[in-house]
Amino acid sequence: MAFEQESNDSISQINITPFVDVMLVLLIIFMVTAPILQQGVNIDLPQVATGPLEGKDEQLVVTVTREGKVQLNDSPLKVEELQKKLTAVLQVRPDREVYLRADKNVAYGKVVEVMAAVRNAGVRKLGMVTEPLKDER
Repeated sequence: MAFEQESNDSISQINITPFVDVMLVLLIIFMVTAPILQQGVNIDLPQVATGPLEGKDEQLVVTVTREGKVQLNDSPLKVEELQKKLTAVLQVRPDREVYLRADKNVAYGKVVEVMAAVRNAGVRKLGMVTEPLKDER
């Protein structure tokens, strides 16, 4: 009784080594690039002793950077453009709230100028974004 194996049998197993190699390379790429992709404006908010406000839907956030630049939800604008854009948004939804984030080192006059533009756009509710006080223990 001799058993002969045919030489033209195909291998029925999948070789996953190349797949694992590609996945490890992608993992390393994502680990290196993820910290770089962190975006945002670095501002130093003033600290006060109040509680947080609840946000109902997408918020309109006006940011004034340390250099005095104005942004509406991460898109840079001039103060005149800010007023026009907020007026257009409020025509669709007049009950929208606007939140103002201003660096604590920015000139007071610039913050007041931005607040006046927001008010002239017809905003009825303007909230100030701050950080909670840190315990100094």
